[in-house]
Amino acid sequence: MCFTSNRKKGNKVTESAWEEPSDLIIEQIEIGPMQNFTYLIGCRSTREVAIVDPAWDIDGVMQHINEKGYKLTAALATHYHPDHVGGSFSGHTVEGIDRLLEVNPVKLYTHKLEAEGMKKVTQISDSDMVKVESGDRLTLGNVEIEFLHTPGHTPGSQCFRVKNTLISGDTLFINGCGRVDLPGSNSDDMYHSMCKLCSLPDDTLLLPGHNYGHVPNATMGETKKINTHLRINDLETWHSIMGH
Repeated sequence: MCFTSNRKKGNKVTESAWEEPSDLIIEQIEIGPMQNFTYLIGCRSTREVAIVDPAWDIDGVMQHINEKGYKLTAALATHYHPDHVGGSFSGHTVEGIDRLLEVNPVKLYTHKLEAEGMKKVTQISDSDMVKVESGDRLTLGNVEIEFLHTPGHTPGSQCFRVKNTLISGDTLFINGCGRVDLPGSNSDDMYHSMCKLCSLPDDTLLLPGHNYGHVPNATMGETKKINTHLRINDLETWHSIMGH
């Protein structure tokens, strides 16, 4: 488990256009064998934080939260796949939100279209979730988190916009985008989600769901230069590249 605050040491990107908001807690945590990123976001003044995509090592993350003096008040899910929220797949079981609810009960904020899948994968109940829509907001102290619906990888995939940062889950990576050949995925939806995210300001810091790129994070301006999925102007070209 690797804890980093904002940009990971030793990795550089081509620009330094991102400026860290003074009251924002944002920690990028690489965790698990699939190079997942879990995030802590919150307010420095109140020490309230939310955890994004809790999976793989809940006790380790909670130990870190306690050592930092944070107060965990919410959990956010980008989508329902087990490597992000826990559950079973390919004969393996990943601990996740169910374990978190045992040690630090909080509500899980998930998109309303993801709720049924979330229940099936994690075995949590409706009462454990807050079902959100695009444009809804959650406030932690002086920090406001905006939920952005970005379907494609799954029907209810969502990103989290926090000041000038974007936590993108498996929708957008530094050098690519999430798969669209899985059950519940939709290639056309992913194209429109790419168009939506491409409209964000260039100084937005992109924080993806996996450490798949040559750097763990980058500004949207940097990402637009290197990620061909953000430079496709029509669905016909998109289909020819994606194969769907």
